[in-house]
Amino acid sequence: MFFTNLGRFTVRRRRLVLALTVLFIILAGVFGTGAFGKLQGGGFDDPSAESTRAHDLLETQFGAGDPNIVLLVSANGGSVDDVAATEAGLVLTNQLTASDGVTQVLSYWSAVEAGGSEAGAELRSRDDTKAIIVARIDGTEDEIADRFDAIEAQLDGNRGAVDVEIGGEQAVSKEIGELIQSGLATAEAISLPITLVLLVVVFGGLIAAGLPLLVALISVAGTFLSLFLIGSITDVSIYSINLTTALGLGLAIDYSLFIVTRYREELDHGLNEHDAVVRTVETAGKTVAFSALVVAASLLALLVFPLYFLRSFAYAGISVVLVAAAGAVIALPALLAVVGKRVNRFSFRKHRTVVEGAGFWHRLAHGLMRRPIPVAVGTIAVLLVLGAPFLRVNFGLPTTTALPSSAESRQVSEQLAADFDANSSESFAIVAPDVDIVDPDDAAAIDAYAAEVSALDGVARVDTVAAPEGVGVYFSVTPSIVQRSEAGEQLVQNIRDLSPGFDAGVQGSAAQLIDTKAAIADRLPLALALIALFTFVLLFLVFGSLLVPIKAIVLNLLSLTATFGAMVWIFQDGNGSSWLGFTADGTIDVSMPILMFCIAFGLSMDYEVFLLSRIKEEYDRTGDNTHSVAMGLERTGRIVTAAAGLLAVTFVAFGVSGVSFIKMFGLGLALAVVMDATIIRGLLVPAFMRLAGDANWWAPAWMKRIHNKFGIHEGDRPAHVVSTPVSDSIRGSDGGLGDGDDRDLVTVGHPD
Repeated sequence: MFFTNLGRFTVRRRRLVLALTVLFIILAGVFGTGAFGKLQGGGFDDPSAESTRAHDLLETQFGAGDPNIVLLVSANGGSVDDVAATEAGLVLTNQLTASDGVTQVLSYWSAVEAGGSEAGAELRSRDDTKAIIVARIDGTEDEIADRFDAIEAQLDGNRGAVDVEIGGEQAVSKEIGELIQSGLATAEAISLPITLVLLVVVFGGLIAAGLPLLVALISVAGTFLSLFLIGSITDVSIYSINLTTALGLGLAIDYSLFIVTRYREELDHGLNEHDAVVRTVETAGKTVAFSALVVAASLLALLVFPLYFLRSFAYAGISVVLVAAAGAVIALPALLAVVGKRVNRFSFRKHRTVVEGAGFWHRLAHGLMRRPIPVAVGTIAVLLVLGAPFLRVNFGLPTTTALPSSAESRQVSEQLAADFDANSSESFAIVAPDVDIVDPDDAAAIDAYAAEVSALDGVARVDTVAAPEGVGVYFSVTPSIVQRSEAGEQLVQNIRDLSPGFDAGVQGSAAQLIDTKAAIADRLPLALALIALFTFVLLFLVFGSLLVPIKAIVLNLLSLTATFGAMVWIFQDGNGSSWLGFTADGTIDVSMPILMFCIAFGLSMDYEVFLLSRIKEEYDRTGDNTHSVAMGLERTGRIVTAAAGLLAVTFVAFGVSGVSFIKMFGLGLALAVVMDATIIRGLLVPAFMRLAGDANWWAPAWMKRIHNKFGIHEGDRPAHVVSTPVSDSIRGSDGGLGDGDDRDLVTVGHPD
């Protein structure tokens, strides 16, 4: 009777609960503002992978690393070898070299000065109008960001004889971070007004529509507080802010919608205000709590992956889901206990009487259940066709094409790829930490290996650099191709296929992509198994059925196939790219499908639990499967659709992001939510439950014993009931959601 006791507590201690809620919002708002300072970029690499180990050795043993800043210098109206351009280039080189924390400066002009006119030719464009200076900024992430800002302010722009544009990894990271923050503000500016209007329309009144805002405040404040706290303990990706904000706001509204709607329904069934709150927590509160656990369980599977980009969404997402659920199940009922019947004030819908079975969703359910096989077969066929493009998915990692074409760092990258025979900013290392250059055999092996690498397709130059202590070397490979491409991956694979006779590890973005794909593929079966296991166990504990959890898992997978197919068709193939404002590069971010799968799967189960709870409640009352399915859909169809629409608005707003994979994330989840709430819940669930009949709620005897002992059991409807007509839908004379049942049993008393 946990939820009964919780409901009574929120009623009796409503003022204390609300006071603590306000205190939480204030504290969370104060401390949560520091969240952005705790978040980090990156997180796409596997810490145990060869590329990561080689990268770490390059820094610790050799004091070197990938260049993370590129100055693209263009001569104004002449050649980079002109006197004025040369003087400006050398000044830039010296200024960059003198900048705090800058190492490994490689400049076209300093190379020419040291080695003659042909030295450093790969640092000069084919038409001699551009040249580059590459360097590395060392330090912590915050130090690198501060030092880059200082360099950008000092060196960027027109310098008389030359123009300077800044690119490289750090410039890309900065622009992505800025776009995410500005996109988040824009998304909120778009979604919040639309959401507020839709809340008024959905609830049919101002007071009821305003109640979810309390949970939204709790959720959003809790979002930033959780990011601040978690980011203080472990690495958290800055990209997780988009999920947690959208998910926190969306789920707060969704959960509030179900709580407030059930409360108004219980008032219409004759309960007084406080008893209606208790009954609401017993029913809708329980459903919200276990729906949140299902969403959290889906996100929990992300923890099996070694990439902290994915793990970040588990840390932050689970926290936000639980905060939203707590706000809806504890704080909102306390507020309802204070508001009471005033929840129906300022309603604008006229009184209407709806007879059970006359509503749209009830008629739809019966229509579908009269032809369950054609409905199921036809719908599944359509979903599989829509999902077919995912069979040709091509995975990659984010590149500068994720940025808008106006981004300076992207423009620099594109000019380097188009105008230079070799790209020193794309250089990577092969690290051999144990060879001894003094040993003649090792020295010969080093020379032979360098020659083999130089002969590979896609390699422009190979330089050998010894460690300061004399033990260990690394080979700096300057490619003639872009690393994050099929050709770049093939080059890394060809290097790894060589047999140098000593231990050697390849690092760089192409190697990272290969290793990231392998890390995700290795852990994917475990993640999927955990999601299926957690979902099955939780749904079984709630419903005591063998078939219901299996059906829910299968239908959710069908829904997601269509979503993933659409994402490949749009974001990989580029259909609609001009309208949506992104550039397709023929790949899908390798981590995005599994991330979207875990989130969308959890949200789909969220709606599944709401629908099945009402079906099971009706089935326990009547024992009629067909009637129960129709009534369950009638009671929840409009609510689930409205909830999905509100959540979709929040996700769609992220489509304005200037970062293409954030755009895909928002639009993909919006599509997944809408498809699940309409096609799956509205078509396939009634058809499948009609085909299964009473077997929907069957389980073997041994499983029934487990459910009887460990399952979720709450009290039935209060014992003192009479059969009394109820007018209107869920809300009665003030209008509201759903289609009512004016022949239902109506509670007139609630025993303590």
